[in-house]
Amino acid sequence: MSAPVIAESQPLGFRHAIYPFALLILANFFWASNWVIGRGIHETFPPVALSFWRWVVAGVVLAPFAILRLRGQWHILWRNRALLAVLGACGIAWPQCITYIGLNYTTAVNGSLLTAGNPFMMVLMAWLIDRHTATPRQFLGMVLSFIGVFVIVLHGELARLWSFHFNPGDLLILLSIPIWCLYSVLLRRRPREIDGMSFLFVLIPIGLASLSPAYVYEAAFVRDPVWDWQTIALVIYIGLSASIGSYSLWNRGVELVGASRAAFTNAFQPVFAACLAIALLGEEFHLYHAIGFAVIVAGWYLTSGLRLRVSSPA
Repeated sequence: MSAPVIAESQPLGFRHAIYPFALLILANFFWASNWVIGRGIHETFPPVALSFWRWVVAGVVLAPFAILRLRGQWHILWRNRALLAVLGACGIAWPQCITYIGLNYTTAVNGSLLTAGNPFMMVLMAWLIDRHTATPRQFLGMVLSFIGVFVIVLHGELARLWSFHFNPGDLLILLSIPIWCLYSVLLRRRPREIDGMSFLFVLIPIGLASLSPAYVYEAAFVRDPVWDWQTIALVIYIGLSASIGSYSLWNRGVELVGASRAAFTNAFQPVFAACLAIALLGEEFHLYHAIGFAVIVAGWYLTSGLRLRVSSPA
């Protein structure tokens, strides 16, 4: 094969390889905005209600399109009912609900930092269920990504590590991680006859049914949400971005590269959360942001399996 052919074909190959990771990273951006909003309205909108109503919004938006696509496929759903029940509870209902509860007691940055531990749990879950193992290159990438997150959270100052602490909210968010990882690992078992939009729509009523008892309890014995136009707009945004957008992107990305490799993109969430704080809350950009982000990207690159090739001259 001649050099000119290689030079023309390689960029296309790299763009094709980067595509699933672009989907996954965008999903993490939407989830990062969800962290910031969830923390921002936690005093006026209780956690179970926020989780419940974001999925009501998503279900209403998807229904006109998905119901038509599901005609003649209900027998497939019934055949996979046990798997769908687990995916609905572990993917739609409880991880984000537990996260919102945790955000009542911790900050969005603290909480998003914990998502850097997702790859470790995802690798363990993938090994337990599918016997998938991580390579030394992936373990090195995990360590690098984790270091990059800490550079940002500690503001590039190691001394801050001694004053950093976890609280009950952080522990609740840690509890949500294995539930989310179970969803992601089982995701590749979903029925392929059902397209992505319809599949997400099917999981929504399952998740809402799972959340309903907790929602009723919260409304009766804790507090009701405070509805105003700003809150309505934010709930609709979360329903469109962090529910429909993120889950559609994540589900497709996991389908293409697998749960273990997809999990390494979760390290981008704290980066995006910090960027949103800079953009929306007026926080300053510092050198440690750039260094931490560079280290995270290097760690992700090691775990992604991508290879940059430079064609040699003919």
